[in-house]
Amino acid sequence: MATTEAVKAKTLLGECSAELAGTFVLILFGCGVVAQVVAGGIGDHDSISWAWGIGVTLGIYVAGRMTGAHLNPAVTIALAAFRGFSWKKVLPYSLAQFLGAFLAALVVRWNYTEALNKFDPGLTIKSQGVFSTLPGNGSVDLGVGMWGGFRDQIIGTAILMLVILAITDLRNTAPAANMAPFLVGLLVVGIGMAWGTNAGYAINPARDFGPRLASFFTGYGGAFKDQFGDVYFWVPIVAPIIGALVGAFLYDLLVGRFLPIADEEEEPGRIPEEKTA
Repeated sequence: MATTEAVKAKTLLGECSAELAGTFVLILFGCGVVAQVVAGGIGDHDSISWAWGIGVTLGIYVAGRMTGAHLNPAVTIALAAFRGFSWKKVLPYSLAQFLGAFLAALVVRWNYTEALNKFDPGLTIKSQGVFSTLPGNGSVDLGVGMWGGFRDQIIGTAILMLVILAITDLRNTAPAANMAPFLVGLLVVGIGMAWGTNAGYAINPARDFGPRLASFFTGYGGAFKDQFGDVYFWVPIVAPIIGALVGAFLYDLLVGRFLPIADEEEEPGRIPEEKTA
């Protein structure tokens, strides 16, 4: 006898739960690999870029069915501004993303306690980059400060959002067989390899502030400042939001408005098979 799967109506709680879980997985891989490289001495910049990309891909697969997997408040805001996603859901989604990132960072902090304490007994700026980004990745020699990081995060997130919209737009050459999460993961790998010097490519307010807060609560007293003593935590929050809005605007201006009209209307804020990170 054939069986049918019961159709469950989506709820905001279920959607937020999926966003939390997807972001949790993303940060487990992202902060985990940085802890391994920095405190454990295993791996390098390339392994960091690849693990972040893998984390994005797996996080998207975790949350994709429920929400399309935003996993990023900047993406959520841009979808509300340009794709009809409900503004009423922006705050709940964003809080779920921040919470998922915060909890995952606590797991990383707990698991790497011994290695971090041995590498950096004072829990200083030396290992702060395991959890959150810094201008010039904490280097004073590069000369990159707060505003250099701000500029960098606008550009990096604009690239992220523009290409995400291109990948997930069925009017364009959208990937088949649910390959969008893999391609968005590769996009993040590429951004990490090409745009990681000036500010550590946070490109996601939840990815940065959640772990930053977790590090502050677990002994990193200087978590909100950069290596120059400037209050920096706001940069990876504000700049990615601006960048995502710029990227979405540019996609629609340069590509989207010239594409044929979709055959069927989609759920607002959820691009067909939308997989965003």
